[in-house]
Amino acid sequence: MPAKRLSMRKIKEVLRLKWERGLSNRQIAVACGVSRPTVSEYLRRTAEAGLSWPLPADLDEAHLEQLLFPPPPDLPAQIRGLPDWQQIHEELRGKNVTLFLLWQEYRQANPEGYQYSWFCEHYRAWQGKLDLVMRQDHRAGEKLFVDYAGQTVPVIDRTTGEIHQAQVFVAVMGASNYTY
Repeated sequence: MPAKRLSMRKIKEVLRLKWERGLSNRQIAVACGVSRPTVSEYLRRTAEAGLSWPLPADLDEAHLEQLLFPPPPDLPAQIRGLPDWQQIHEELRGKNVTLFLLWQEYRQANPEGYQYSWFCEHYRAWQGKLDLVMRQDHRAGEKLFVDYAGQTVPVIDRTTGEIHQAQVFVAVMGASNYTY
């Protein structure tokens, strides 16, 4: 609870420095020990809430926090849209496909959908339930495991300036956890 009070004091101080002192966002950030984007965010949220300086006398810190940082809407999963984890898992096998790109597609299809952190957390939980085990018995340092990365990188010849495409391979020594 003390951390919230401190942040509320900082918000009030940001507002005071902006409207009473007329300082720039950069000066306010330095004075309050916060970033410039944080100052801008506080000012934006204050404007959206329709507040001005001085703040109303009956506006306590809890109510100010509720006005500036309302809780997210508690929407049912049917409205938010649940991702098809199996489809996402299959799409991740594609070249240059990332979980972030799939989340962006999900959010385009479901504007009220879940945030990226929730998306990743639940995908990892779903993925953890898959039974994907391939045990290999070998002595440490006995074998080197190599895999083709599927991508090429440009390599420039210093003498001619000619560009060659080099294949990328990744290797790991068994039981070492070192990637080469």
